[in-house]
Amino acid sequence: MSELSVNHLLGIKYLNTSDINLIFETADQFKEVINRPIKKVPSLRDITIANLFFENSTRTKLSFELAEKRLSADVINFSASQSSVKKGETLIDTVNNILSMKVDMVVMRHPKPGAGVFLSKHINASIINAGDGAHEHPTQALLDCYSIKEHLGSIKGKKVVIVGDILHSRVALSNIYALKLLGAEVMVCGPQTLLPKYIGKLGVIVETSLIKALQWCDVANMLRVQNERMEISYFPSTREYAQQYGVTKQLLDSLDKKITIMHPGPINRGVEITSEVADSDQAIILDQVENGVAVRMAVIYLLASKIKPN
Repeated sequence: MSELSVNHLLGIKYLNTSDINLIFETADQFKEVINRPIKKVPSLRDITIANLFFENSTRTKLSFELAEKRLSADVINFSASQSSVKKGETLIDTVNNILSMKVDMVVMRHPKPGAGVFLSKHINASIINAGDGAHEHPTQALLDCYSIKEHLGSIKGKKVVIVGDILHSRVALSNIYALKLLGAEVMVCGPQTLLPKYIGKLGVIVETSLIKALQWCDVANMLRVQNERMEISYFPSTREYAQQYGVTKQLLDSLDKKITIMHPGPINRGVEITSEVADSDQAIILDQVENGVAVRMAVIYLLASKIKPN
């Protein structure tokens, strides 16, 4: 059987096309499993996985936990808000304490960019990055690309626009890396204040007009505005942002083609997209959620197969 070229999933930039294709092929098999009456397989009965979330998360944490349990792994959940981290314990001390419980794999979300890379150099366990600051969120990009491939048949040559708060988004960066690797054309669109200065160097088209972006694309991935990462105001008001960068049914109907709408969640309904758009047949948002479990099962399974028995 083929195997991944990496021992950790730290970011899309560490993967190659073969890695991503292998993850997608494995996810296809697991998607079949999770649609059976009995949704569990005994693949990881001897593997213990710790979910370490140093930032709040509902959807990603639930998706990982469900993926782990579907694979029959033993799961430890750790939330920094209820832990010794608040008492000043370091990241390495926290993780080493957990590893002393014989944990094989760590799924970690952390507010600091590069936390997963740092950890992978200091501990002997497989690391999956579930989001590090505004840097990367690799499993989200993988499930987004998998969903596009499933819906449109392929990714190569497709035009994908990522709309919204690009500056603070780890989803945007991981998606750019993954989509480019798989041969898509990528555009970013948002207010000038929410587009990083370096973004053009990543080989993407930069556009500030939403209507031009939607006329250009096959797929629009709508990001929420990440107010929790903002220390200053980047636009006059939420109302004005919604008027300029919010997708409505009327706007979609005005286009001369039918485009696919995606959203990594959680959705701010009425800001980046209206409820009418989110619940329409053009949106594949719920498919993304289902695919998230299958893709995360694939990543966990493939990394676990590289763990050497102690």
